[in-house]
Amino acid sequence: MACSLNRTIPNLSKPEYVARWKAIEVAKHRLVFSLLQMKLPVFSKGVDQETGLSFDFVADENEDKSKRILTGHANGLITINIAEADDIEREMARKAMDELYRTVLGHFRHEVGHYYWDRLIDNTEHLEEFRQLFGDDREDYGEALKKHYAEGAPADWNEHYISSYATTHPWEDWAETWAHYLHIMDTLQTASAFRLSIHPEVAKDADHLEADLNEDPYQISDFPTIMNMWLPLTFTMNSLNRSMGLHDPYPFIIYPEVMKKMEFIHRVCNRAKS
Repeated sequence: MACSLNRTIPNLSKPEYVARWKAIEVAKHRLVFSLLQMKLPVFSKGVDQETGLSFDFVADENEDKSKRILTGHANGLITINIAEADDIEREMARKAMDELYRTVLGHFRHEVGHYYWDRLIDNTEHLEEFRQLFGDDREDYGEALKKHYAEGAPADWNEHYISSYATTHPWEDWAETWAHYLHIMDTLQTASAFRLSIHPEVAKDADHLEADLNEDPYQISDFPTIMNMWLPLTFTMNSLNRSMGLHDPYPFIIYPEVMKKMEFIHRVCNRAKS
């Protein structure tokens, strides 16, 4: 099923492209696994040209940097610049854009979020609630992008949004929040598959940092229950990384307004189960 979504793959006569495509496919398969666990519709444009999902994995072959291929979404066709699979180039882009988190899998989750906005929100009974939480999607997208790149995000963006880029437009807020929701669900599912149990000796009296992760989050309808599992796990992941002298894998604080947006996504997805 994952392979059926490919419309374009890189030129495999170039060894460096083979390595990048491998990294891309690993991320894409994990994405598809999550979508299937969520029981969302997953089918290619070969099945339905108008409502299907497909991928173009392409490389910059033009030396003119003004014509650089951009990762993005257009009516179910997701383009991924395979340069994102290069660790050095991706880290340079992350620093240039002042992002806390940038991975190949993160790109997939963000772009597929745009696709599922079209499928799950637009022209549905959920649209009005979406506008109450995320803003009016009818705002001019091009002008919103210009304003964001000219002025940046508001100083208090983290109290209302999951990322600074999410402040750009309601569509980007949805895609960024959707991607983060998938981060949470997939990581918790992996933790539950390993039956992790978290009872930190360094915080014996902190009940909110304890959890027995033995329940699949995809089977839990109550989103606060999921978040009560998430905090102990991120506390543990960050602590383990610090022991290795590495950066925190989860450098985020989720404020109540952002949690409401994620709870909305969780509810919409549960109702859309096929």
